[in-house]
Amino acid sequence: MSTPTERNRLQDTASPYLRQHADNPVNWQPWDEQALETAKEHDIPIFLSIGYSACHWCHVMADESFEDDGVAELLNEHFVPIKVDREERPDVDSIYMTVCQQVTGRGGWPLSAWLTPDGRPFYVGTYFPKEPQRGMPGFQDLLENIAHSWEVDREEMKNRADQWTAAASDQLEATPEPPEGVETPGSELLESAAGTALRGVDERHGGWGSSGPKFPQPARLHLLLRAADRTGQGQYLEATVRTLDAMAGGGLYDHVGDGFHRYCVDREWTVPHFEKMLYDNAELTRAYLAGYQAVGDERYADVARRTLAFVERELTHEDGGFFSTLDAQSETEAGEREEGAFYVWTPDEIRDALSGPDRSEEIDLNDETVVDLVCDRYGVTSGGNFEGKTVLTISASRSDLVGEYDLEPSTVDAVLEAARDRLFEAREERSRPNRDEKVLAGWNGLMIAAFAEAAIVLGDDAYAEAATEALAFVREHLWDADGGTLNRRYEDGEVGIDGYLEDYAFLARGALTCYEATGDLEHLSFTLELARTIESEFWDGERETLYFTPSSGESLVARPQELTDASTPSSTGVAVETLLALEHIATESFGDVAEAVLETHASRMRSSPLEYTSLVLAADRLATGSLELTVAADEIPRDWRNEIGSTFLPDRLLARRPPTDDGLEAWLDALDRSEVPPIWAGREARDGEPTLYACRQRTCSPPSHDVGEALEWLLGDPEN
Repeated sequence: MSTPTERNRLQDTASPYLRQHADNPVNWQPWDEQALETAKEHDIPIFLSIGYSACHWCHVMADESFEDDGVAELLNEHFVPIKVDREERPDVDSIYMTVCQQVTGRGGWPLSAWLTPDGRPFYVGTYFPKEPQRGMPGFQDLLENIAHSWEVDREEMKNRADQWTAAASDQLEATPEPPEGVETPGSELLESAAGTALRGVDERHGGWGSSGPKFPQPARLHLLLRAADRTGQGQYLEATVRTLDAMAGGGLYDHVGDGFHRYCVDREWTVPHFEKMLYDNAELTRAYLAGYQAVGDERYADVARRTLAFVERELTHEDGGFFSTLDAQSETEAGEREEGAFYVWTPDEIRDALSGPDRSEEIDLNDETVVDLVCDRYGVTSGGNFEGKTVLTISASRSDLVGEYDLEPSTVDAVLEAARDRLFEAREERSRPNRDEKVLAGWNGLMIAAFAEAAIVLGDDAYAEAATEALAFVREHLWDADGGTLNRRYEDGEVGIDGYLEDYAFLARGALTCYEATGDLEHLSFTLELARTIESEFWDGERETLYFTPSSGESLVARPQELTDASTPSSTGVAVETLLALEHIATESFGDVAEAVLETHASRMRSSPLEYTSLVLAADRLATGSLELTVAADEIPRDWRNEIGSTFLPDRLLARRPPTDDGLEAWLDALDRSEVPPIWAGREARDGEPTLYACRQRTCSPPSHDVGEALEWLLGDPEN
């Protein structure tokens, strides 16, 4: 029998994940018109495999099945095999993952789906072993059975495809009809969602869930912090602190090279899935910065600094953009690729790393007592906690070590810092995990916002420089200024894929935070351009919602919305909150769009507010208004920046403007506006000095030259 696909075409793609499968005997096709037309032309089903480069079980299924000649023969003869990188095509992933979750009650990657030639799914699952085991069907048997069924029972399979597609379309596309007189959701949802989050917190180990796996939930931490600030109830803050401490002290955090892994498999936050994702490190950095503002614990600031240092060192393009992921696997001394091999230790490996000539006259790292102290600190034992080796965790506090080893606290600190440097150097000699070097617009937006927020909170201009360099990279390579459109992916000079709502929304938030951090009008202007495209391409005025895919984009079997938070925040929630912030600056109807989206989904949010955390935060912003801090000055004074940055102001909008109205005219010309936005109107500098206006809900403090006085006026208002 001839094969409908003549060759494996993945070598021609830009995705590192797809290219990993370019040598498979399977004639993989990318998701494109050629592959889809081939299925229709030959009237044979599509086998769709969706994964990503840092996915452990994706690699396992590839090793077991996709590199097997017998499996490849079945796939090549009876199917059009298509491989998709979920990080490049979240729209495709969203549709078929929704079906998988509806049908099987669970999801995950690799996602395996069999589709009719026109793309409707009729069989779905995740990882399948090559041979049957533990109640799972064997992949090779499945291929044979499905190929046979397609020949003899095709109508039944098509009927199932119709039903599944309709169900997925209803879940992804549908918008509820709001009842008459529905009230726009507001701040009441904040306490409702926070209360639900509080009841689900693991009181012993932090985070959510009574067993593994445990995922970081940055949006929930922002929710709890905002509820604590709004209500003054200490339990919200306590739950946040417990979770921040647990994540930073456990195996989720890399105690040698910094940065966070994807999630942990156990309740205690000990053993992670070792991949490192750009988006996790962006959103967790913002969460620790907010925790630092709310609690004042310097440890949280240190976690943020070290995480950003990791990103600059290991996930930053030489021209400023940010790469996507580091793989979970790396090569062992035996030449095999194993999960976590780069990160785990034995006592002997600790001893070897600390041995050798010292650079410090005060500390003898060759001392066996020091080896014991370091092993105690990080919980390194001969038995280990992960396949005979140890994932490092903070297993002994500094005070514990001071008492156990009868040392001064400063000595313990010096030993640990010197040892950490030596462990880092030793680890650098190991085979490194692979890096996925595609630059995604949306994920870069998240990290740009994290760096810019760090510049504000920590008062370090170097972070603002990193943020604006990355923003410039994205604008240069992914933004079409003439068309006002954004591409999603840049990889080694190649650009492609129409941007999704998350790309526009996340990048708009990043650009807006750059404006807050620098006062540079160019960043605000770009934010407004992105917001206009959000309205023109993603806003459906008839259904009054924002869709995930652009109206001018590829037509799939469903047009998804992204309302809930998952591994990344809800793109709809981020878009709505950003549009609400821009309402104070723009003359467009951004605020009306945002309010309409919240009204459309009000019933969903009220029925399960924690599921829609980002939208709940946006609804709270709509109800209370942004906290406007307008600074009329050529530059925001350093002490003002420090005071504002160290204060927990979760819905802050820091907006510099020129000190005089003459200077403001030039800004309006640059923005092509005739009207002065409300946030700048009538707020010029007084007495030739930098002047601060603190405002909310159209009520403002008196013009002030004292940042503390203005903030005291604001925070002392019982309505706030």
